[in-house]
Amino acid sequence: MRFDILTILPELLEGPFHVSMMKRAQERGLLEIHIHNIRDYSTDKHKNVDDYQYGGGAGMVMAIEPIARLIEKLQSERSYDEIIYMTPDGELLEQRHSNSWSLKENIMILCGHYKGVDERIREHYITKEISIGSYVLTGGELAAAVLVDSIGRLIPGVMNDETSALTDSFQDDLLSPPVYTRPPEFNGWKVPEVLLSGDFGKIEQWREQQAIERTRTRRPDIYKKFTGEE
Repeated sequence: MRFDILTILPELLEGPFHVSMMKRAQERGLLEIHIHNIRDYSTDKHKNVDDYQYGGGAGMVMAIEPIARLIEKLQSERSYDEIIYMTPDGELLEQRHSNSWSLKENIMILCGHYKGVDERIREHYITKEISIGSYVLTGGELAAAVLVDSIGRLIPGVMNDETSALTDSFQDDLLSPPVYTRPPEFNGWKVPEVLLSGDFGKIEQWREQQAIERTRTRRPDIYKKFTGEE
């Protein structure tokens, strides 16, 4: 699977993809991550990629020309399943998105900055707009890293134990249940007896009950989806 990330600050993306699971996935040829500097496609002698917004108002806007040049260059080289724009007013990223996109081949991600990109980019090039939360970041780079990580870890072969992803939070519209490891008692705090019982039927039942209760109390919005409530 290949990701092409378009940014004006490639330095922000140097760290997240060179450690842990994402690094190993690239070394094993399961994942390609290519970072493109939008400034390289500016014809301005100072490599500027922003301009004042029509109609006045505070804040600059990412110019259409360099972004369009870069997108069209990449499109001339391969077909993209999605061209995603990371923006606070996009659709909230959910596990179902990552599950679906992990089966694709080529995804392009545009990182916004300033007051955003010229609306014509969104209208004519972008196929999906995604937000990672109801807040604003300096730019879309950290959000893009979150998106790539959430998708990349699901690619077959990336995780050592692929069944682990099936029990992640949100996979079945529930949060994950509590987890414990050795020792069985610490500072008088004990691991629930059922987990030490060896009765896997009871253990799975306990985990399901805990997941449902944890979702009900911590994320009632997700709990409604699980129960089918409006």
